[in-house]
Amino acid sequence: MAKHDRHNAIRELVASAAIASQDELRRKLVRRGFDVTQATLSRDIHELSLYKGPNGYAMPNGNGNGDHEDDLPSIREVLGGFGLKVKQAQNQLVLVTTAGSAQPVALGIDHEDWDEVVGTIAGDDTVLIICPDMKRASRLRERLDEMIG
Repeated sequence: MAKHDRHNAIRELVASAAIASQDELRRKLVRRGFDVTQATLSRDIHELSLYKGPNGYAMPNGNGNGDHEDDLPSIREVLGGFGLKVKQAQNQLVLVTTAGSAQPVALGIDHEDWDEVVGTIAGDDTVLIICPDMKRASRLRERLDEMIG
């Protein structure tokens, strides 16, 4: 089945029921005939600009087309709700989040386009943030600590 069909199925699933995890979404897609890997599903979530809120995955402005970034929660709200702590290792930061929240947190950081961030890598509950140097990593760590509260 085509990517377009899979994206439509994801929109329908997210709109019709609370979906708490990527694995739950993947299982529902498999039941609909989409053989999708976790990596493909992560890309789909990013492309559709889905974010993970307290009730599971949601679409921006209810339509999932990604054209309404202003309707997404702010990075301060995302970190306040899902960020737990941040640790520095030279020019890299390790941001620990609640379970299943690392990818939307990394997406939020990526969308901020901060000059302290070269890139992010997200697992399930950990985001690796790569900074250009230790000085900017320290500055970003302080900012993230303040947002986490």
